[in-house]
Amino acid sequence: LSEDEAARRLEQFGANRLCPTQRRSALMRFVLQFHNVLIYVLLAAAVITALLEHWVDTAVILGVVVINAFIGFVQEGRAERALEEIRNMLSLAASVMRGGKRMIIPAERLVPGDVVLLQSGDKVPADLRLVQVKNLQAQEAALTGESLPVEKSSEPVPESAQLGDRASMAYSGTLITYGQGVGVVVATGEATEIGRISTLLAEVETGSTPLLDKLAHFGRWLSFVIILASGALFAFGVSVRDYPVSDMFLAAVGFAVAAIPEGLPAVLTITLAIGVERMARRNAIIRRLPAVETLGSVSVICSDKTGTLTRNEMTVQAIAADGKLFTVTGAGYEPEGEILLQGRQPPRSCRALLRQLMRGAVLCSDAALDRKDGDWRVDGDPTEAALLVAALKAGVDPGQELKAWPRTDVIPFESEHRFM
Repeated sequence: LSEDEAARRLEQFGANRLCPTQRRSALMRFVLQFHNVLIYVLLAAAVITALLEHWVDTAVILGVVVINAFIGFVQEGRAERALEEIRNMLSLAASVMRGGKRMIIPAERLVPGDVVLLQSGDKVPADLRLVQVKNLQAQEAALTGESLPVEKSSEPVPESAQLGDRASMAYSGTLITYGQGVGVVVATGEATEIGRISTLLAEVETGSTPLLDKLAHFGRWLSFVIILASGALFAFGVSVRDYPVSDMFLAAVGFAVAAIPEGLPAVLTITLAIGVERMARRNAIIRRLPAVETLGSVSVICSDKTGTLTRNEMTVQAIAADGKLFTVTGAGYEPEGEILLQGRQPPRSCRALLRQLMRGAVLCSDAALDRKDGDWRVDGDPTEAALLVAALKAGVDPGQELKAWPRTDVIPFESEHRFM
């Protein structure tokens, strides 16, 4: 595209970014935590006990209300930050052909029709129709959940093909793990697949739960019964017993306060908060506390996923060398484990052989493994990353090997001959 045509299309289609949904302010999110029938009753009880100068009761009731609101406020904040992370999955820059020249531009300026150049390590900046590929592979776990990189092709696929089967497409937010390619932008911003997911998440309406419905029903009936009983007590004392109006009013108010189950919201909040904390330790974000109760009734989870549900971390479990089969302990990218032969430490000669084998695996790898914030992160193909972890378990340091044996040339991996 020429610069003039690109500018015209940018005006027509808009910037290549996910439009942030209108977020509620922190104050509004906190205030909405008080939108509950039982909370209304508790606030009324706090006001009444304050008027009666029962300061301890007032402090306890208000403490319960504030703690409940704070926990809900924190959980909603976590959920909104998770949405924001999805929006941040777009690439920051893109290599394109503009006016016959190759240039690097901000990804936000991409428009449909732009020709984008891809290579290993790039994050795809928009949804692309691939027109040229050379051993191109993309990590699409964020979109399809597929744990292995997907081989890409420029050959057309049926229009009805599922997302994970569209080999001629590269999707915004996915990572190129191997090879090179050229693609034409077909969708940007909210029109991309990742944009569609973000839009759907933003449109999800917060529904009620059986627990909330029962509590609301209980709160309405309780309020009605308390008001009715307090009114009857006041009327009986004034009209039948001829007590002073002021005394009967205080008695009716005291009866109403005593009848309010101040401990119910506290017990409920603490119970649900424990459930939320347990889920958080398993990396599950609960936006609203009552959702924990609903999840407790779930017996089957239906996931739109082809293949297996995994952590998306490849692991070497066995090594065949010199006619022997070695087992590798440990899982994931944590380099913690051992290489054993028949359940025991292998002899010295075998250990030397393993180090030589894993040295070759390290040198024939384009992946990188590093530790950040206590977690091991991978840059590149997950299969090659698994080999790096196995090398560390064998006592081979990838960093030292790459320094000792600097790469001068490479025969890249080809799908035909299957070696590097």
